[in-house]
Amino acid sequence: MLGITHFGFFVVAVFLLNVTPGPDTAYIVGRSVAQGRGAGLVSALGISAGCCVHTLACAFGLTALLAASATAFTVIKIVGAIYLVYLGVRLVLTKHDVRPAEGAAQAAAPAAAPRPLRQLFVAGFCTNVLNPKVVLFFVSFFPQFVTTGTEHKALAFLTLGAVFLLMSTVWNSFVAWVAGSVTQRFSGKPGVKKWLDRTVGSAFVGLGLKLATATR
Repeated sequence: MLGITHFGFFVVAVFLLNVTPGPDTAYIVGRSVAQGRGAGLVSALGISAGCCVHTLACAFGLTALLAASATAFTVIKIVGAIYLVYLGVRLVLTKHDVRPAEGAAQAAAPAAAPRPLRQLFVAGFCTNVLNPKVVLFFVSFFPQFVTTGTEHKALAFLTLGAVFLLMSTVWNSFVAWVAGSVTQRFSGKPGVKKWLDRTVGSAFVGLGLKLATATR
């Protein structure tokens, strides 16, 4: 059907991929911890938009050309790594004011102003698009489920991409909701919130360094 083969296995593989933590998951958790469920959900939508770009590129051959270029891979890898480290350092260095003379809500408020939802969407988009591992995943994984010689190759890639996008969006939204709910419980405890930010930020820095040293 539509040039797709072993569709059931594809669904299972995508599910396993989604539940495996990576830069996208770390970003969603980080934004949910910093600003709550809404920020996490918007970030998840930004990442989904990034997946749309990869799907279209894969369907029309651009991803394969990018993956074949060592220079392009290196550039995207370095830029993506720097971006992840930058996001991590921002979280680690976020200041939390604890003022005994003020109310609990004011005491728990971070010194840094919350980032606008539009910026969070764009940042989620960039986190996904600038990850060369996602490029390689699309170019190496998706073709295994497209029938060789089919006349509907582009349609097959688009269909698989749509399924991948739907499953990823549902999972990422779930992660954002859970992370935001946990953070909400500690909203009146700035000490706990500070360490949550530092933990997630450190994970970002680690992922960035890992990405910088990654090979194809």
